[in-house]
Amino acid sequence: MSLAPITPFAVEKTHRRLRPRPANDVTQLLRALALILLVGLGFLTAFMPMPARAAESGSFDAFVASLWPQAKARGVSRATFDAAFRGVTPNPAILALTRKQAEFVKPVGEYLEKAVSRNRIERGRARGAEFKAALERIDRRYGVDPYIVLGVWGMETNFGGFSGDHYVIRALATLAHARYRGEFFKKELLTALVILQQGHVERDAFQGSWAGAMGQTQFMPSSFKAYAVDYNGDGHKNIWTDIPDALASTANYLKKHGWIEGETWGYEVVPPRGFDAAAHGPTAYRDFSAWSREGFRRADREAMPASGRAALLQPAGPDGPAFLVTPNFKVIKSYNNSTAYALGVALLGDRIAGGSGVVARWPNMQRQADAR
Repeated sequence: MSLAPITPFAVEKTHRRLRPRPANDVTQLLRALALILLVGLGFLTAFMPMPARAAESGSFDAFVASLWPQAKARGVSRATFDAAFRGVTPNPAILALTRKQAEFVKPVGEYLEKAVSRNRIERGRARGAEFKAALERIDRRYGVDPYIVLGVWGMETNFGGFSGDHYVIRALATLAHARYRGEFFKKELLTALVILQQGHVERDAFQGSWAGAMGQTQFMPSSFKAYAVDYNGDGHKNIWTDIPDALASTANYLKKHGWIEGETWGYEVVPPRGFDAAAHGPTAYRDFSAWSREGFRRADREAMPASGRAALLQPAGPDGPAFLVTPNFKVIKSYNNSTAYALGVALLGDRIAGGSGVVARWPNMQRQADAR
């Protein structure tokens, strides 16, 4: 039902019927101010961004109720649905995080210094030794470098040190109700309900990040559905507390995204003196032998591979470290589409395996927008 617009004439006519005595000038002024405020609020509400309007004026209970037919169609029982949402309310802290903007992004060298810290390397070596047998079996099954799997584990949760303390259903419902990123989080929420229905995790253990990434290696529900595996055969894909399940799921993810078995992610290299990448146009993949003929050498003084292709990467520009990266590097980026993140995974894996760190110096005060 639509209402007729409120006009000064309509308001004053109503007041005359209720108050037959003429109003004084002060009363008329107050009425006019009230009218302006009322109309202004109407315009603000009309043009408020959709996520804010949904969060402020929408009924969360009605939103949850509207999910039931869709959840039911996916095989979720009424008992699971009700238990999942029991006591759930929107979390304002999560909505605040969606609006939080960093003033600047760390330089890539500073980012990697923290990502590949001595403590993280030592912890990675200890955890790698602890799960050595499982990692070797996972390597044989999926053909993914186990040190890259360890690198993902380290970058995502510091090898299980912290994997999130938000109830996944509440986090996703908060974002979905606010229509943050459109329908994306609603779809993730419905998939999360299916995960509960299938019994892979108990409600109280269904924890993750504020955006719904879950478990030891931080899968979104849709990634869980597509790539999680029951490594130990107990009937549950438990990426929260069953570490071999989580590591095997990560290896399966990377394999399904195109990991080339037996091939490296890349190497730090020393470009030939006077090499101008800009003058060569967009750098495409070329055989390692072609790079060798150009005068490129590995920074660790080892020989270039006899086969395989790589592209040149200079994440901090021509004055910083240079890398030749293979198609496997793009596979790592499929996990998180950030060059700095992928370098963190790769370099952390190398250091856990006993390799040396980056040889070239990172430029000081280099502002790098996460090298995206």
